[in-house]
Amino acid sequence: MSEFNYKEELSKIPLEPGVYRYFDETGEVIYVGKAKSLRNRVSSYFLKSNQHDRKTKRLVSQIRRIEYTIVLSEWDALLLENQLIKQLQPKFNILLKDDKTYPFICVTDEPFPRVYPTRNLDRKKGTFYGPFANLRSMYTLLDMFKSLYQIRSCQLPLNKENIEAKKFKVCLEYHIGNCKGPCEGLQGEKEYNAEIEQIHHILKGNLSLPQQYFKEKMLEAAEQMAFEKAHSWKTKIEHLSNFQSKATVINPRIGNIDVLTIVSDEEAAYLNFMKIKQGYMVAAQTIEVKKKLDESDADILAMMIVEMRATYGSEAKELISNLKPDLEMRLEITVPQIGDKKKLLDMSMKNVMYFRREKAERREVENTATSSKKDRVLIRLKADLQLKTLPRHIECFDNSNIQGTNPVSAMVCFKDGKPSKKDYRHFNIKTVIGPNDFASMNEVVGRRYLRLIAEEQPMPDLIVIDGGKGQLGAACDALKSLGIYGQVPIIGIAKRLEEIYFPEDSLPLYIDKKSESLKLIQQIRDEAHRFAITFHRDQRSKGSLISELENVNGVGKVTAAKLLKHFGSVRGIRESSVETLTELIGLDRAKKVRAYFDAMAQ
Repeated sequence: MSEFNYKEELSKIPLEPGVYRYFDETGEVIYVGKAKSLRNRVSSYFLKSNQHDRKTKRLVSQIRRIEYTIVLSEWDALLLENQLIKQLQPKFNILLKDDKTYPFICVTDEPFPRVYPTRNLDRKKGTFYGPFANLRSMYTLLDMFKSLYQIRSCQLPLNKENIEAKKFKVCLEYHIGNCKGPCEGLQGEKEYNAEIEQIHHILKGNLSLPQQYFKEKMLEAAEQMAFEKAHSWKTKIEHLSNFQSKATVINPRIGNIDVLTIVSDEEAAYLNFMKIKQGYMVAAQTIEVKKKLDESDADILAMMIVEMRATYGSEAKELISNLKPDLEMRLEITVPQIGDKKKLLDMSMKNVMYFRREKAERREVENTATSSKKDRVLIRLKADLQLKTLPRHIECFDNSNIQGTNPVSAMVCFKDGKPSKKDYRHFNIKTVIGPNDFASMNEVVGRRYLRLIAEEQPMPDLIVIDGGKGQLGAACDALKSLGIYGQVPIIGIAKRLEEIYFPEDSLPLYIDKKSESLKLIQQIRDEAHRFAITFHRDQRSKGSLISELENVNGVGKVTAAKLLKHFGSVRGIRESSVETLTELIGLDRAKKVRAYFDAMAQ
């Protein structure tokens, strides 16, 4: 097909606001855009080509036809652009897809409505609230509804005809008090719908009406001397107040307001949306938008304002953001500098900046094309623990003393994420009397790194102590005495909640339980524990065998140890001949040992 004659085409385009569409030679829409002035905006693609980046030049080279739609205002252009991008999904546009990933709460439109979570957004079935990016908050709401109201969980068609025909019987939910049995006509629609109305109010963010409803019911029951019922209504008020105290993070006087903040890099934009309704946050989501062209933050923000408000059904008249698009909009956009709105903006920016950093770290792992899985885990661990170098050499210490006997310690070594068993070490505690984990840890850590210093061996990239703040503190004291504290990163891992402790920091770090980096630390800790327990068991076993041999008259610890070293077990000694024993310990002791075991066998 011949080159596109843009000069002739541009003269036909009006100066009105509207939406333009670019087509390629196959007739497919490849880009949709909005403009305050259609002619000026479209002309900029062709007349300022030397100012475009590589991606935009590629777009322009593929344009073979232009269509446009005139609208009344920039806001209308933004709405139409959003709708067409969703519908056509052009390859050069940011993709705006209907949210089908996160669940909604549906309140059905049927007799005796149901309340349930779903990912299928079918508006014909009822009223949908969401989406819920935080599943925990959604299930917290559903659990609260279960404690406050007696809503049916069955899917029976409870129309008037079926109930009057007595087609259904009450189920277990009725007998345990979770349902009042509308299926058998034991509860009327008016009473049931009153509770559904309360749920609608809570999901819309209006808690005052349900609170007032419960208060009236409580006072009514108290006046009738029905104190058990009154207490039940009081409990519901407490449930609701407890939920509100946890959910409310915003000054109620702010009213209904949306927050949308944006930061970006060359590859993507990151946005945090918060919907504030009558004093508390009813929705929050942080998203990543992949860039297709060199879209500005203002353009992406304008598009996502429409998208997020439509997704969350927001009707707020004000939106807080960290920048203001140069676009006429049907809501007030503010960039607050002080006060509660500024705190709200800061909260949103903190979320979006954290999300961006997390994504960047994840990309760093994924983009390390030459790295194996173990390297990716080490990169993740480096990020989680904020280490300066990749922890290729990790050493972990554990103490073992059962009922205060034979206190020992063990050190395991992992290199490149794998056990290096030739570098494992056992330690018999020499300077500590009795079970004292802290003193034992101080001794073995000091001995280990004093030896490495003396032998001029490399230090590990990370030291892991199996234990909490106490054991970690003892290990740090040992490093201080050697003058190497601060030169090697050291952490403690407490077993109870898998808390990671850092020196001189009372607050632990909680790594995501599904994180590969935490699993590696747990694997190292468990291997150290296994190695210490095995050594402790061997020491106790050896001690008991020597004690048994010491029962022989004339045999002491030295002779007993010599026999065990040669025969390996008491059974081997028992089955040996006098001649063999004589070669090791002399004729006199050999006869005594043989006589002892012969007497035991009778």
